[in-house]
Amino acid sequence: MAVKLRLTRIGRRHRPFFRINAVESRAPRDGKVIERLGHYDPIEKEPARQIVLNRQRVEYWLDHGAIPSDAVSQILLRQGIKHKYAEEKAARRARAKALARAKGRFFTKAEKITAQKQAEAAEEKAKADAKAKADAEAKAKTEAEEKAKAETETVEEKAEPQAEAAEEKAKPETEPKAEAPEEKVEAKEKAETEVVEQKPQPTEEPETEPAKEAEAEPETVEEKAEPQAQAKPETRQAAETDTKAEAKAKAKAEKKEKAKAKAKAKAKAKTEEKEKPKAKTKAKAKAKEEKQTASSEQTDNSDEN
Repeated sequence: MAVKLRLTRIGRRHRPFFRINAVESRAPRDGKVIERLGHYDPIEKEPARQIVLNRQRVEYWLDHGAIPSDAVSQILLRQGIKHKYAEEKAARRARAKALARAKGRFFTKAEKITAQKQAEAAEEKAKADAKAKADAEAKAKTEAEEKAKAETETVEEKAEPQAEAAEEKAKPETEPKAEAPEEKVEAKEKAETEVVEQKPQPTEEPETEPAKEAEAEPETVEEKAEPQAQAKPETRQAAETDTKAEAKAKAKAEKKEKAKAKAKAKAKAKTEEKEKPKAKTKAKAKAKEEKQTASSEQTDNSDEN
């Protein structure tokens, strides 16, 4: 006959109380008890009164091969009563734990929860680090752009007075070059006049006068052509601006006309919608009057008959 040390519950609802009994292994939970060995009160706060055991009888049954349940073995270990079944269970647990670790699995639910929390914390830390790194890179980039912009502005500010000075130096050099062809023309005219003066006078007078007139004519033509050439682009610009202004005015007028037409159409549609129920009511009233007149005529005819 196999004997077990196990708990039997006594007490009302929400007030548990357990007895530690030596029971036959095939007996039901509330079946026949061989011997009462103590009790366990989980609600009691004092540890001396929480667990009460007959230590001698418990050791006797353990020596004679009684097997304690898991709850009873924990109570016995808490009271300092060691037994081989607890040691065997601890050895089995250690082997199972080693196998689980070798396969890379979690042995208990608590280990799984702690590992998940650690992984989540590591992910959050990595995200925060990446965000901080991106912010630092963006900040450094903006600072570098601002620095480069400031440097270019300072270089431009320094280059402006130098460019102005170079332009001022180049102006007097270009002006004499521009005046050079005029001086050449004047020198040619002087040479021609000297050659003409050296010739005999009778032949000079009739030839020089038309030559002078011919020279004067192109000059006057050139002088007239210059203001005309200057006036042409001005007139063209004025004509273009006038045409643009006219086109804009026409477009505005067309837009206004379209807006007015739309407003009129909307107002007309609204008035028609408002008049529709009135027309319906009028038609209904007219139909009723016609029916009434027709019925009255029929009644008159029947009375006459």
